[in-house]
Amino acid sequence: MFGIGLPEIIVIMVVALLVVGPSKLPELAKSLGKAFSEFRRMADEVKETIEDEVAGAEASLEEKTHAGAAEEASSGEPAVDDERNAQSTGGEGDKNSPEGGTLRG
Repeated sequence: MFGIGLPEIIVIMVVALLVVGPSKLPELAKSLGKAFSEFRRMADEVKETIEDEVAGAEASLEEKTHAGAAEEASSGEPAVDDERNAQSTGGEGDKNSPEGGTLRG
């Protein structure tokens, strides 16, 4: 998990046993287990919230895209992106096609 192997865990358990004592060690382990499970639950909730927000933002973006396409279709005018693409190519054809230029192989 954190790059801790079995020997390191054994050393940690021995130190904990010496520091805390054998009577308090089970209580300490139980408390640590609860803390880790609570931390994991909170992390999962944050992850779900972020995923929900991202999905909502993507859905909103798709709705805007579809609304713009529907508006374009109803008005009969080209989209702004199509106009920009036509301007950037300078009205030339595709350079990979025979009409727009030569093919080199």
